Amino acid sequence: MKKKINTQLSLIALVAILTTIIGITIVYYELFKKQVMDDLVQNAELLIATDAFPITNMEDETSAEKYKGLTIENLRITWIDKNGNVLFDNDADISKMENHINRPEVHQAIDRGEGKTTRHSDTMNMDTFYYAVLLEDGSVLRVSTEASTKLNVIFNAIPVIVIIVIVILMGCVFIGHFLTGQLMRPLENMAENLTDSTTPVYKELEPFVNKIRSQHEGILAAAKSRQDFTANVSHELKTPITAISGYAELIENNMVEEGGQVRIAGQIRHNADRLLSIVNDIIQLSELDSFEPQRNYEIIDLYGIVKESINDLKHMAENKGIRIICKGSPTTIKADKTLIREMVDNLVQNGIRYNEELGKVEVYVKVENNHPILVVKDTGIGIPSDQQDRVFERFYRVDKSRSRETGGTGLGLAIVKHIAELYSADIKLNSTLGQGTEIVVSF
Repeated sequence: MKKKINTQLSLIALVAILTTIIGITIVYYELFKKQVMDDLVQNAELLIATDAFPITNMEDETSAEKYKGLTIENLRITWIDKNGNVLFDNDADISKMENHINRPEVHQAIDRGEGKTTRHSDTMNMDTFYYAVLLEDGSVLRVSTEASTKLNVIFNAIPVIVIIVIVILMGCVFIGHFLTGQLMRPLENMAENLTDSTTPVYKELEPFVNKIRSQHEGILAAAKSRQDFTANVSHELKTPITAISGYAELIENNMVEEGGQVRIAGQIRHNADRLLSIVNDIIQLSELDSFEPQRNYEIIDLYGIVKESINDLKHMAENKGIRIICKGSPTTIKADKTLIREMVDNLVQNGIRYNEELGKVEVYVKVENNHPILVVKDTGIGIPSDQQDRVFERFYRVDKSRSRETGGTGLGLAIVKHIAELYSADIKLNSTLGQGTEIVVSF
């Protein structure tokens, strides 16, 4: 970036220098032309004021010789009669000169009293400036001089221009390098200290810096979340695998008493089921992380899904003597049916799993303020107030021993929250320790 800034500064400086030099040269040349023409006017006025023209007696040889010797440095003097014939020229043989009546400056002088023009000579690569003035007798006095052309002036100045450009460019490179370092140093310091909450040196960068810091914090949080998740997965999988391995080792070494094989097989099956539940929930979360809900939108009946879920979980509830009450009416939402069923299943299972014997689970489906509402309320163990903000974390359990005994993986509410976020649904949790828990999902 520094190299790019320095290069661009040098290019800008080069363009500015060349543009300035060319512009100054053009302005100077225009002033120079004006000065040359003003000098010609003054010379013509001087000749007229000294009665040098018109010549009163060209037949007088003494007078003619005097005028032929009339010289002013770099000034050509021509006297032309009203018909365009050249009567006198101090720089050429008039007998060989053509009629000047059609010369622009002469024509202008005859018509308007004076005429000015500039002609370019390609062979000499010079500009000739002409000034003609009408005399009292109708003749025309013309004075002229040669000067360098605009391009000549520029070409002659090229060596000086090159030296100036080199010197200024070297200065620009040095200054640009210094200024770039000054400009970039705060950004480099900020990049090395993203966690520092110091206000950026440049106020214009505050939104950008805040965004970068926010993203950086999000990346760190996501990395920590993945690290914690990996550690939790390893820990959760280790317990049932260790149990299965231990029971298998007992059978392998004939260490199971007669009649105990059934009990051991039951423990192996129980831990295998728990292992399978954990793997299934992990797969479910992984799929949710890459899920695109827009692709699976459909109009579904939330109340119908709740009834299906309760019917399938009825056996699980009956084994604990828990009653499930379902209330509501058909209520449609636009979502993926499989995911909504997964959400309902997890909420109802939690209501059964963490309930008291002979307890109750109530499920409501209703509409409030044009928003479909799902409510799952149980009479279970409840959640301490200091842990209610964490129950939606992955693998977090309020009662770890009870969760494992009932087959909980610690991922149910995490899945519920993830599905709710996919559909921008709000989740509220109301719970009192020892009295039960109510979870409200508003679509």
